[in-house]
Amino acid sequence: MKSNRLAVLAVVAVLELSLASSTHAGMIKCHLKYSMKGWSAFYQSATGEGTVTCDNGQTAPVTLRAKGGGLTAGTINIIDGVGEISEVTDIDQVFGTYASAEASAGAGNAAAARVVTKGPVSIALSGTGQGMDLGLSFGKFVIERAQEKKSK
Repeated sequence: MKSNRLAVLAVVAVLELSLASSTHAGMIKCHLKYSMKGWSAFYQSATGEGTVTCDNGQTAPVTLRAKGGGLTAGTINIIDGVGEISEVTDIDQVFGTYASAEASAGAGNAAAARVVTKGPVSIALSGTGQGMDLGLSFGKFVIERAQEKKSK
C-alpha cells in the first residue's frame, strides 16, 4: 500500500512540474478545491462539486464530471481535493471539457492524481479520501459553473 501512495505522489509531482510556467502580463493563477464520488470497473464515472478561486478575486462554484475507461476497479470518495490550474487570463478559460489521465490507489484511505488538459489550460488534480480503488484510466473531465438553484 505504501508503494501505491508513493507512486501516486510521484505522478502528482511530475504533473505539478509540468504545469510550472513563468508569469506573463495579464495572466492570473487559479485554484480548485473539490470533492468527488465515483466508481470504476474498466469504465469510470464520477461527479463532484467545488470552487474555483483566482488571485485576481474571481471565484465560481463549479460542478465536475469525469468519464473514461482503462485498467481500473473500485469506488472512491475524494473529500479533500485540490487542483493547480495553469495560468489563464480569465476564470472563464477554466470551464469546459478536458482530456484526462488518472492514477489512483487506495483501500480505506485513498489517494488519486489526475492531469487534465484543454488547449493551453492544464490542471493537476490530487486528493485524498476513502474508498477502494486501483488503476490507470483515460477519458474526459468536465468543469461547469454550478447552476443556481431556483426557489419555489
